[in-house]
Amino acid sequence: MHKGLASMTLLVPWMIWKHCNDCVFNRGRPSVNDLFTKIKDEAALWAGAGALGLRAITPQMWDVH
Repeated sequence: MHKGLASMTLLVPWMIWKHCNDCVFNRGRPSVNDLFTKIKDEAALWAGAGALGLRAITPQMWDVH
């Protein structure tokens, strides 16, 4: 569980940073729904790459298992 929280602590700010950069440099539109979807998708990629802690703390409805 500790590793999962550590991974989320890195993942969420990283995705917010990327979303902000997209809005500033690529004229993207700020959207909480898009950001949340991207966080879920990235969490699934991280879990698939071996971040087992993320699998333990993410809800099953996120489908990262």
